[in-house]
Parts: sequence; C-alpha cells; structure tokens
Amino acid sequence: MLNRSGSGDPRLLICLAAALLAFVVQSGELGSADTMHRLQTAHSFWTSEPAVFPNEYPEFGVHGRGGKLYDWYGIGQPLLMLPADVVGTYIEKLPIFADYRGNDPTVRNIFVTYTTNILLTVLTALVCFRFLQLLRFTVSQSTAGVLALLFCTTHLHYTQNMMENNYICLLTLTGFSFQYEWLRSGSRRALLIGSAAFGLNLLTRLTSAADLFCGGVFLLLVLWFERAGKEEFWRKALTYAMTALPVYAFFLLIDRLYQFARFGTWRDTYVHYFTLEHRLHDPTLPANYPWETPFCVGFWGPLVSLEKSIFLFDPLIVLTILVAALGWKYFSPAIKSYVIAALLLVLGYVSLYARYTVWSGNFAWGDRYVSTAVELAAFISVPILLKYRAYLGRFVWTAGMVLVAVSLAVQMASLAFWLPLEIYQGDDFGHPQFVIWLRFKNIVAFAFGKMDAWGLNTDSMTYDQWDYQHITTWNFLPFVLRRVGAAPKWVVDAAFAIWCAAIAGLLYSAFRLVEYTVSMVEFYHEPEYQK
Repeated sequence: MLNRSGSGDPRLLICLAAALLAFVVQSGELGSADTMHRLQTAHSFWTSEPAVFPNEYPEFGVHGRGGKLYDWYGIGQPLLMLPADVVGTYIEKLPIFADYRGNDPTVRNIFVTYTTNILLTVLTALVCFRFLQLLRFTVSQSTAGVLALLFCTTHLHYTQNMMENNYICLLTLTGFSFQYEWLRSGSRRALLIGSAAFGLNLLTRLTSAADLFCGGVFLLLVLWFERAGKEEFWRKALTYAMTALPVYAFFLLIDRLYQFARFGTWRDTYVHYFTLEHRLHDPTLPANYPWETPFCVGFWGPLVSLEKSIFLFDPLIVLTILVAALGWKYFSPAIKSYVIAALLLVLGYVSLYARYTVWSGNFAWGDRYVSTAVELAAFISVPILLKYRAYLGRFVWTAGMVLVAVSLAVQMASLAFWLPLEIYQGDDFGHPQFVIWLRFKNIVAFAFGKMDAWGLNTDSMTYDQWDYQHITTWNFLPFVLRRVGAAPKWVVDAAFAIWCAAIAGLLYSAFRLVEYTVSMVEFYHEPEYQK
C-alpha cells in the first residue's frame, strides 16, 4: 500500500485513519444545543413529534404558519442526520436497551454521532487528498495535507462536536475540487458535481454563498495567473454560467420552499422571525438587532481576542501566511489562486459576522462562524511547506514544524473536555480568558485530581447538574458512560476495550502515514515539479 520508493496509494490507509480518528474522539453527545435542535427537526420530518417542543419556548423556537413552533436553522444538517436518526431510533427501541432507555447519552444520539461523523471525516479526507493531487502536490505531500486538516486544525474539534462546520467544510472542498477539475479537463459532469456541492451548502447556511463566490474567484484567478486568452476566458465563463447557475438556483429554490412551508413567505430568512420573537419578549433590544455589534469589535475579535482569535485556535494559518509571504514567487498559478481565495473567504466571513449580535459563535470552541474558512486556509500550508522546502529555507522549515506541533497540541487539547467548561469558568472568573491556556491548565488539574482549582461555582445557575456531570469528565464516550453511571459496568468495560483498540489502530495508521511522508522529503526535486 505504501513504500519508500515514491509509489503506492495511501488512500485506503487515509480512510482507515480518518474513520478511527472520528471513532475514538466521539463522546456520544451531539456537542451543542444547536445540533440537538437540528436532530429534533430531522426527527419531526418522519414522526409525529414537533420540530420544537412547547416547553422550549421562548428560549428557543419561532412561530410560523398556523402558530406552529419551528427552529430558526436551515434544512441542511437535519437532512444530513435524517438517515442516521431513522436507524438510531429503531435501534434504541430494541429490547436490549429497555433498561437504559431515557438516559444520556441516548442510544440514538450515540448512533447518529458515530455514523455521521465517521462518514463526514472519511469523505473529507478523500476529497482533500483528491484536491491536493489536482493542485499537483505529490502523493506524500497530499497525504501530509490531509493529516494537517484532520489533526491540526479545528476540524478535529468539530469531528467530536457535531455542529455544521465539518459538513460545510466537506461540501466546500468538494466544490473547489470538482470545479477545478472541470477547469482543467472540461468535464461538464465535474462542474455539475462541484456546483451541487456548493448548492447543498446553501441549504445549511445561506451565508455559505461566500464559499460559492470564492470558488468562482478561485477559477478566475487560475485563468488570470495562467494568462488565459479572452476567447478561452469567455468560453469557460459561459460554460460555467450555463451549468452552475441553474444548479445554484435549484438549491436556492429548495431553501425558499422550506422557508415558505414554515413561515408562508419566500423573501425573508429565519433571522427575520428570530428577530421578531426576540423583540416580542425584550422590547429594549436596539433597533438594529441582531446586527448591533460595532463593526470594529466583531471584526477584530476573531483576529486578536484571547477567547476567539483564529491565530490561537488554528495556528497553522500563521504558517500559511508565512509561506505565502516568503515563497509566493515559486508557487504555481493554481496554488496562488487557492491561497488568495481561501484567505479572501476568511476575510469575508469575519466581515460578514462582524456586526452580528453573537459574532463569536457564542457557545463554541473558537469562532465557529469563521473556523471552517480558517481550516481551509490553514491546512494548505503543510503541503506547500513540503513542496517548496528547498526555496523557503531552514528557518521557515523549523518554524513550520513548531507550528505543526503547536497546532496538534491545541487540537488535541480541544477534545479533552466538553467545550462549555472554559465558558462557565469565564462566567465565574470574569472575561476575557485566555481559553487555550486555561484548557491546558484544566487538563493538568484534572489529571492530578485538582478539579477544585477549576473554580466552578456549583451553586451557579449558569449550568445544571447535567452540564456539571459532562464538563467534569474526559469527553470521550467510555468516560462519559462511566461518569453518568446509567450504563451497566460490563458495557462501560467493553466500551473502554473497544476504544483502546481503536486508539491502537489509529496510532498505527497515522504513524505509517507520517513515516511515509517524512521518508519522501529527501526525494523532493522542486525544479522538476515546477516544469
């Protein structure tokens, strides 16, 4: 499968590593209230249960047609989870789970998180590898890029905490990959697949139109850097418009139909109804709610704040900026185009959410609205560093290795506890908090049985007993099962045994991939690649 002579196909090993990684990091919980609500929406599609229960209002839910309560999200993630929800619901009803039914983590949630996150992670790894190969990175460089994305960016955290981020990441990478394939090969089928991926993103978040836009910018930049003639440019532009725009219109129509079915209007988004409901319960809200945040606060927050800075939560983006600044003249047109498009996407999301009332993503590890774009800009730094090592010099290589190690440590730390821990601590200690440093301190304190040092006020009304149980244990399923104490001992023991075996398999597969990548560094001959 892999060898040191420069040949071999690592995709099977990549799939194995990706699947095992997604398996071992699961907690069995969905990770956020948003995802729990989206799963309930998926459940309402095929059962008699409502999308929003009456007792959840007014904290959650907005009134739609006929006074019925609905969530304020797009349909994308509920559709993604729907198949797993159907199967998981029937599994939960099996007699073997009769005594456990009604406890957390639920059997249904466990099934949904494991199956959905494993599928997303494996597909993302394959699409990422494919895209890097199209950008003319070698097999080993592409493998390193996949490992960087999965292990060294916030993609790892959102593999454990199933928000919309990794689904958006997969669809955006797919859009970039297949649309670029069309640009190179002229395959109309590839353009249709890439456009459908971008279109599906519109069903998840309408703001992912920024991904679609930057995908088009990427193609335009490639043509511009390659100095394509006017005839070729207009021919490509016409083909793109005739193929992609109808696909985007189709998915936008689906979004509008979903909007009309819930709220009886084609023009508004759920943000409009979200705003109306909140004004109803709090008339003191500012006139421009939910866009009342001063732009400079929301713009600089994701860049420099201790609690949400992209440079702290995704240090690899620093490496992207570094290698781009020092090695730009050596980059191929396609790599230049992708780096510009990815950084433009980051800037776009930062600006887009800058005035939003919760620009930071609220209960999230880092800024969840910007994280996916940052991952896409960050992971490319590792294959670039390997490809252009001879031109970048020893300092950049050393700095790159340090940043990779720091990024890996940060992402591993993000898995240790359920994400609200530092948010609750901030409420008790005061804001702002250096969240990354606080997480490492929490890991050390918990490992040595010094949990009292966390300073959590157990009498606080900020969180309930359910929260307290989940933030005071390692955030992996066997530990959660043991902490909650509802599962039989033999089930907990079996979960630990399977988990340890999966870790062993993950370490082996990851080691083989890293070994292969490192062994091939000496074979890189950049002048030949530039030809």
